[in-house]
Amino acid sequence: MSQSKPALLIRRGRTVHRRTTPFVSQFAYRLFLIDIDIDRLDEASRQSGLFNARRLALFSFRQKDHGALGQDTLRNWAEKEFSSAGVDARGCHIRLVTFPRHLFYKFAPISLWIAETDEGAPQGILYEVRNTFGERHVYAASLDDERSLHKADKVFHVSPFFDMTGTYRFSLRYRGDELFLTVATVGSSRPFHTASLETQASAATTGSFAKAALFMPMSTLGVTLGIHWEALKLWLKGANYHRKPPKDKDTRSVAAPLDKHSQEHQA
Repeated sequence: MSQSKPALLIRRGRTVHRRTTPFVSQFAYRLFLIDIDIDRLDEASRQSGLFNARRLALFSFRQKDHGALGQDTLRNWAEKEFSSAGVDARGCHIRLVTFPRHLFYKFAPISLWIAETDEGAPQGILYEVRNTFGERHVYAASLDDERSLHKADKVFHVSPFFDMTGTYRFSLRYRGDELFLTVATVGSSRPFHTASLETQASAATTGSFAKAALFMPMSTLGVTLGIHWEALKLWLKGANYHRKPPKDKDTRSVAAPLDKHSQEHQA
């Protein structure tokens, strides 16, 4: 496989969450993510003195935080997950877009695994989703172009202020340095919660990591704080609290394609 991109990129952007029932609630915050080639960790570590994928640094990446959690290589785990959605990732580059570990701390509510060709054409995606209870679930999907639409039943408990009903509709645009994702939770043909992620890639340098530490020092920890702060506000507004159900033994779902022109998507 040729190496068409640097082993490590930085992605800056923002996320917006909007709830429409039983009342309107919205919050947004800026993000600082890494975009790393899982087969080139040593090379990624050499790009900046403030980042390392093998040992502790101001910003770092640990293999045991993802995939098989240290029980297998990242590639072996990812190829198995991609194959469940009919994607043969053996000849693909696999990039992982996630929050870096900041000193000793990391929490990534969502991480994106993207299998792409030498030319950068996306072939498949894994949405690795985590909740604050230490659980995770993977939604796998094949991709047919730079913008892809797919859906999957909600089977993973993310927030205590939503029950387990509904369907996720994913809209992904991945082109060049741009990555834009919208996940709408739909019930009775109408979205009741929408989360969006918009990022732009740039070079991962010591200067860029230093700026992140200086101007976005809470990007990683701030995600956890923000989740709990928004939960408190929802509770004070009277949102129904749903106890966490037992975790389903199946840790993977396969998302189905969604017709771009279907009436369902337009609802």
